[in-house]
Amino acid sequence: RTTYPSVHLCITATGPFKRRSPEDVHSHAPSFQSCSLRRKRGVGPQAQAKMAAAKPTPTDSLSFCLAQLTAAAVEGPGGGKDSAANEAPLSRALLALRTRHVKAAGDIERFRARGGLRPLLALLRRTAAVAAGPAPPPAGPGPAPSPATSTGAAGSTPSSGPAPPAATSAPARLRRTLDLALSVLANCCTEGACRTEVRRLGGILPLVSILQCVRTDSIQNRTARALGNLAMEAESCGDIHRAGAVPLLVEILTASQDSQCLQSVVRALRNLADSPQHRLALAQQGAVRPLAELLATTSDPALTSALARALLELSRGCSRACAEQLSLGGGLGPLVSLATHPKRTVRDAAILTLANLCAQGLVRPALGNAGGVEVLLSELRRRRGPGGAGPVSQQALVRAVCLLCREAINRARLRDAGGLELLMSLLRDPRAEAFHPRVVAALVGFLYDTGALGRLQALGLVPLLAGQLSGEVGEEEEEGHEAASCDFPEEPTPVPTEAGSFRSLRSWLISEGYAVASLRRTSGRTEELWGREGPALLLLSRFSQAPDPSGALVTGPALQGLLGYVTGAPGPPNPRALRILARLTCNPACLEAFVRSYGAALIRAWLVLGVAPDDWRASKPPRARAGDRKHRELGEMLLQNLTVQAESPFGVGALTHLLLSGTPEDRVACALTLPFICRKPALWRRLLLDQGGLRLLLTALSRPAPHPLFLFFAADSLSCLRSLISPSVDSAQPPVDSSPTSPCLYGQLLGPTPSLVPDLHFLLDSGLRLPAIRASAADASPFFRAMLSGGFAEAHLSLVPLRGLSPGAAWPILHHLHGCRGCGASLQPIPPPGQPLLGSEAEAALEAAGRFLLPGLEEELEEAVGSVHLGPCGPPEAVGEVFRLGGTRLAARCAHWTLGPGRSPQARATALAGLVEAVGEEGGPLTEALLGAVMGMKGRL
Repeated sequence: RTTYPSVHLCITATGPFKRRSPEDVHSHAPSFQSCSLRRKRGVGPQAQAKMAAAKPTPTDSLSFCLAQLTAAAVEGPGGGKDSAANEAPLSRALLALRTRHVKAAGDIERFRARGGLRPLLALLRRTAAVAAGPAPPPAGPGPAPSPATSTGAAGSTPSSGPAPPAATSAPARLRRTLDLALSVLANCCTEGACRTEVRRLGGILPLVSILQCVRTDSIQNRTARALGNLAMEAESCGDIHRAGAVPLLVEILTASQDSQCLQSVVRALRNLADSPQHRLALAQQGAVRPLAELLATTSDPALTSALARALLELSRGCSRACAEQLSLGGGLGPLVSLATHPKRTVRDAAILTLANLCAQGLVRPALGNAGGVEVLLSELRRRRGPGGAGPVSQQALVRAVCLLCREAINRARLRDAGGLELLMSLLRDPRAEAFHPRVVAALVGFLYDTGALGRLQALGLVPLLAGQLSGEVGEEEEEGHEAASCDFPEEPTPVPTEAGSFRSLRSWLISEGYAVASLRRTSGRTEELWGREGPALLLLSRFSQAPDPSGALVTGPALQGLLGYVTGAPGPPNPRALRILARLTCNPACLEAFVRSYGAALIRAWLVLGVAPDDWRASKPPRARAGDRKHRELGEMLLQNLTVQAESPFGVGALTHLLLSGTPEDRVACALTLPFICRKPALWRRLLLDQGGLRLLLTALSRPAPHPLFLFFAADSLSCLRSLISPSVDSAQPPVDSSPTSPCLYGQLLGPTPSLVPDLHFLLDSGLRLPAIRASAADASPFFRAMLSGGFAEAHLSLVPLRGLSPGAAWPILHHLHGCRGCGASLQPIPPPGQPLLGSEAEAALEAAGRFLLPGLEEELEEAVGSVHLGPCGPPEAVGEVFRLGGTRLAARCAHWTLGPGRSPQARATALAGLVEAVGEEGGPLTEALLGAVMGMKGRL
């Protein structure tokens, strides 16, 4: 190259001699003038390099680079007379594009907007066709030069000896061009709009062709990187699969030794696993086994991380092919080892891959042998700890642990590693409610493991299972038939269609002999119905078969769960639940537990009376339902079973021991339960009447309730006992005729022209004067006899004051003093039903009748109160208020109303609750009143 002061001529890549601008000449090579100036000024090489870098060059212009790219795309690389000269500006342009013009998102967008993708793809098509020839062999016996060196500065050439650059073969130069072009394309494909444009321009097939034809590691690396970026779009991912890129990528995995190339291929396969169909296609084309083999052999941390992430994606919704290849490739052990990797992303990827593999029964035993059970339990325990994440992050691990319970070998490992306690903590956690059906189904695997069942019972499994019966059962993801236990062969017949997600669970249970198929008639055989509550009932049934299941099943929560399921099932309840209840009531070892837990009273209330525990305070009677008759028959059958046990010699001894020597709570529970399960008069009379069981129960009413439903049970028990003692006594109150039955005598003193002239007037606090006859008032009451005929001043007064008496309360007193009986005056101070009695005129009248020594009036007023507020249609809430008015007769009437026939169970319980609240801690009057009502003692009602 020669430089002249005014004219610059140089040999360029486009011709032998061409006039160039001084800037172009300086941008390519230093001139003699610049060298002489540098020598004169004494500028060093480093300073000169900085000065050269600061000078503008043609490659700084995107237009120049696009022009070179377009020209090469039209003519093709090597299309000129001097292919080496033609390639130099193209290489510089590609290098500038890669290092300057497509580095950031804005640069890539500008490159795409200027139309750079079309010539770039055209260049790739032309270059790939030419560069597909065989690569030159290495010059010496050493390893081939790394193709990565070809991606350096433009004009650099890998050499195996002292040969000059001009001696480099044409395919090698074209490979360098291809390498740079692929690098530019891969950078562009990091932007979404570019990925769409490349797909529109048909850029996927050329990349696959390059992958197939060119066997250079660096080019395969760039191509895999570009395909991996393109696979981030769903449409492009499908096109890559259809173009046949997967087998080529798999082949590179087995043939390449370059770590960077392998990482790009692994990433591309990971991005290609974007859907279940694509993951299955990858597994069927053998993409998983090479990944597993690489994971087992590599020591490169970056490659290990890439492999772990790729296996996680490929194992989502793990197919049989994926599990088989990963196991055959020896990937289980390395995955377990990576569970303790210091890098969190690698650790989480390995653990979740193991969790995904649990979906395939064929690899679960091998996974357990590799230590996967302990790894998954440890991770789930960590995530459930104080610093762990929420239930969403635990879903895959919970599913994996539950699936591990399907094989006996893994169940043993899980039990020894504390898995039972972890599963029980999930059942207790309300935040993990979505996992409860799956956990219960997993525990069915321990059905015949006596040690595990004992541990589960001690951890409180039975109440939790009962809660599962009465609660809502959530939906779970359906498992495929591949998830069935490998301890048993697959079913020979296809699984029948069934709604819900428990189809495969039922299939597994049927295969293990735990259940039978859905209701259908085949060969004259009716098979049992299987529902979502099946796993819980299966475990409860297993617990009920123990010699003494009372400690687990005959408890309040367990019985409420079973009875709630039987009465609340939308269809016919599972017969297994009925058999559990029958088995418990027929077991003599459960009799005392039924008494202590108020189980017999609960059975009678819920099944026979149709009153659920939450409904006993309802004011309206329970609404009749379609299954009430069957429930009543079931309840009577269960109570009859308990009666057989109670009246046996063993039962008599057990009940007598409880009543006489038990704790105070047991004695009260025994006295309350006896009327339900004892039908022999000699037995219940001896225990309740002779040995004080009835009085013990009545005394307990004024104490703190030992059971939430104690008052409901007590009211029902006392009513049953009353019918046993006096079955012919009918305490139903006849309708009271409130119309006057005798003429009003006091009316003769009233009016403007009375027929009898009063000789006395009573003066009330309000100033009202009420006429009276002195002799009649003195004869009716000792109080008025002493006041009006004795030595008091009132005996000489014609206007006698009556202090503390209202007009409404004085009215029935004046009528009574003048001989009125049944004239209706006693009804006037009584408020109508629904209005309070305390503080009313009726209370004042009763108080005045007692103060003035008028027992006949007291009885008449009490009769009036009872007729109005304790009638057949009276509200049960009024019983307590009536009792608060005081008086033995009113107390007895309240007791008879409470225990009498014709009352609903809720009304009877509400009335008894009102009586207990009214009496407070002093329960003597209530005890005597209830005792008289039970024994059938009648007062004047």
